[in-house]
Amino acid sequence: MNKRVKAYLVGGGIGSLAAAAFMIRDGGVLGADISILEASPVPGGSLDAAGSPDSGYSMRGGRMFTTDNYECTWDLFKSIPSLNSKNKTVFDETVEFNEKYQANSMARLVDRCCSKVPVGSMGFSMQNRMELLKLSNAEEGELGNDRITDWLSPTFFDTEFWYMWSTTFAFQPWHSAVEFKRYLHRFMLEFARIDTLAGVKRTIYNQYDSLVRPLQSWLEGQGVHFVADCLVTDFDSTSTNGMFSVTGIHCRRDGKSEFIEVLNDDFVFFQNASMTDASSLGSMTTAPEKLSKKDSGGWALWEKLAKDRPEFGSPAVFSSCIAQSFWESFTVTLKHPMFFDQMLQFTGNVPGTGGLVTFKDSNWLMSIVLPHQPHFQNQPHDVQVFWGYALHPDRIGNFVAKPMSDCNGAEILRELCGHLGFDLETVESAICIPSKMPYITSMFMPRTRGDRPLPKPLGSRNLAFISQFVEIPDEVVFTVEYSIRAAQIAVYQLLRLDRQIPVIQPHDKSIRTQLEALIKAFK
Repeated sequence: MNKRVKAYLVGGGIGSLAAAAFMIRDGGVLGADISILEASPVPGGSLDAAGSPDSGYSMRGGRMFTTDNYECTWDLFKSIPSLNSKNKTVFDETVEFNEKYQANSMARLVDRCCSKVPVGSMGFSMQNRMELLKLSNAEEGELGNDRITDWLSPTFFDTEFWYMWSTTFAFQPWHSAVEFKRYLHRFMLEFARIDTLAGVKRTIYNQYDSLVRPLQSWLEGQGVHFVADCLVTDFDSTSTNGMFSVTGIHCRRDGKSEFIEVLNDDFVFFQNASMTDASSLGSMTTAPEKLSKKDSGGWALWEKLAKDRPEFGSPAVFSSCIAQSFWESFTVTLKHPMFFDQMLQFTGNVPGTGGLVTFKDSNWLMSIVLPHQPHFQNQPHDVQVFWGYALHPDRIGNFVAKPMSDCNGAEILRELCGHLGFDLETVESAICIPSKMPYITSMFMPRTRGDRPLPKPLGSRNLAFISQFVEIPDEVVFTVEYSIRAAQIAVYQLLRLDRQIPVIQPHDKSIRTQLEALIKAFK
């Protein structure tokens, strides 16, 4: 840019970090003129990871990637230097890592008898196939705010395909039919290999260590200001000739109110809501606390901004039913290899090559994944860490007579060992930290056009939205790619940059891909 401007990013998640990088790399904005305002002590948002061998490690989620998709993500990380390898980018080291540790799950589903379920067949009836084809070919206007159950019969949700697809991407039957259709198209390549997860790529460590830390380090090197423990509570704004402008930012730091003036040429990027808002952690002896947006205030700013401004979306569509948007994850820290040894013997997969192991008959619909070790950068060589989650934490367990949401870490381990047929001594010294996330799949709630704002809404002069709750045609939420693509769109549009945003690869238009998916569907 020719003139000096300042940019304020409200929220320190991966979307904001990406936006800052795009402004510097592609927009010529000085890093010293960019401020990232984050309510938490550290940036990264939902890409979190913390803990130690003694207290136990914890991360709320783990993300899958592919090199066939994630175009904007790799466009960004081809520019970010690795913290682990000299003269390599984050993209370079990620590709090399996945060439060495290739996914090929040999125990994708496990049944109530602790046996591996054959998954060469998707388990479809002819009716299932016809309904799935009809849904995948329907226009989004026709799908409207329908749920998946409005298009697929009850028998579909007992197929091997549904158990694998739903747990890979965290879908529930009551979620948006539009979003389900988008996933079918965006991840058409994964349809034919969902049984082995062969297309899935992983980062070397957890996503905080592998993506957030190198990106933050690069931004700090460019002079970007990271303002931690800064809660933005409101915007001052004006509307002139139908154009909306933010003129000021109200925030609280160290218990004191502060005000940031936003000048005419400045920009504001807002992360509206968060999938991990109001999340809570438990311990080996306590269950996570039950929280909501009333406790966190995480949706309040979007609700204020959207009031009487339909172009800024409808936050209530996504935040009004915790029962349909929450699930629970857990992170397990081990100081003895017995559990990992038995999992290797049972699955046949070396850690880092197997992907999710789903217990299909689990009342909680529990899954676990054993990543390559170490999974944390500060993890000692004699410590192992794995992660798991359950899509139905409100149901009574098979081996623990209470809902997962009421369970502590020790009870979750007991339930897990029951599904595996392992003795409890395999996790005798383990530390299991559960995490309850009331809005984790709120982005999947049924919606209609206009419920999500555009990254740069019509009539907005200096405000853009960056989050999982903006509208990007054909793109799928609950991915790192969605946040980074939203950031790239917002930056390019707000700064009026004449640069091509990486296109969404049309794998679903490939005849070969369609044939492979069709063959898989008819097995």
